[in-house]
Amino acid sequence: MNLHEYQAKQLLKKFQIPVQEGIACSTVSEAEEAYRQIHTQYGSKFAVIKAQIHAGGRGKGTIIGTEQRGVAVGKSAEAVAEIARNILGGTLVTIQTGPAGKLVSKVLVAQDVYYEGPNPVKEFYLAILLDRSTNKNVVMYSTEGGMNIEDVAHNTPEKIFKEQVEPGGGLQAFQARKIAFNLGLSGEAFKNCVKFVTNLYNAYVELDCGMLEINPLFKTSDEKIIAVDCKMNIDDNALMRHAEVASLRDLSEEDPTEVEAGKFNLNFVKLDGNVGCMVNGAGLAMATMDMIKLSGGEPANFLDVGGTANAQTVEAGFRIILKDPKVKAILINIFGGIVRCDRVAQGVIDAYQSIGNIDIPIIVRLQGTNADVAKKLIDESGLKVQSAILLSEAASLVNKAVA
Repeated sequence: MNLHEYQAKQLLKKFQIPVQEGIACSTVSEAEEAYRQIHTQYGSKFAVIKAQIHAGGRGKGTIIGTEQRGVAVGKSAEAVAEIARNILGGTLVTIQTGPAGKLVSKVLVAQDVYYEGPNPVKEFYLAILLDRSTNKNVVMYSTEGGMNIEDVAHNTPEKIFKEQVEPGGGLQAFQARKIAFNLGLSGEAFKNCVKFVTNLYNAYVELDCGMLEINPLFKTSDEKIIAVDCKMNIDDNALMRHAEVASLRDLSEEDPTEVEAGKFNLNFVKLDGNVGCMVNGAGLAMATMDMIKLSGGEPANFLDVGGTANAQTVEAGFRIILKDPKVKAILINIFGGIVRCDRVAQGVIDAYQSIGNIDIPIIVRLQGTNADVAKKLIDESGLKVQSAILLSEAASLVNKAVA
């Protein structure tokens, strides 16, 4: 589950992690008032207005139909109001959203952290995530933080450092000091960075994050280390332990069909193809998608109904797949281990009758427990459903459907 920047920062503060303070706003008047509060409380000479969407690249992205960036600076209440007016309700297109962009419903009006002082300010990059090749958490960091971090990783990979963390041991003190040293810090900034990194790793573990990225990690002119931006992803499987965090979920940022699928405990991912898939088991789903491609089609989705498929889940799967106008055929590929094939077959028949006229081919391949009974049910149903036993048969029928 992804969080907005303002939500992630509120969680970081609970772990004594300094952040760039700000106020989330849904209207222009709220943004204008937020600027006044920030100016009074922090003495900021300007405010940073940031579109709140679940995507990166906001600083380089633009609102459709305007030249307004997703991140901008306002030096007065009037300027902040004008920027907020251009962003709120607009569609922001970034390198991560694709051409469709994302609707902006909130902006974060944040304090100025570039105030003058005795020392130069610096921007760094810091992220914590799981390295699946080593099965260890890894802290990735660089002296070259900011909007162009992707270019840094591509053009000068030697500037990206990695610190592997042993499972069960946690981030060690010497590792936190090593990170601060490699960032070129000394004195008070060094001490503050060690504390920051240690607390950030604790937050990553305790919140069951899948990814926690700070970019930029900022050193102020008075040697403080703060999170200016934060991207946080929480492991969905751990949300049962974090009711407060789960309540922060923003369904408007997610694909509506994936949200609907989640209500029926269906694992669904929308793709761009023309053949809808309904299977039980992730491995079988991957094999089915490969088969579709080899047959001349393109998978329109990944849909796993799990090991307890029944009429209700099958019908829900049908309705979700049929919402995609690109779908020219539906392939149901079920292996009956825990679930009985005849039960799935009856679910297909019930769903077909409940939905009504379905004018695209439906191919059903059922193998395993009671597969012969299931095939007989499908063949004698009188519905426009084609049954297959072998994978090659199903592939041939898919090929004919999309030809």
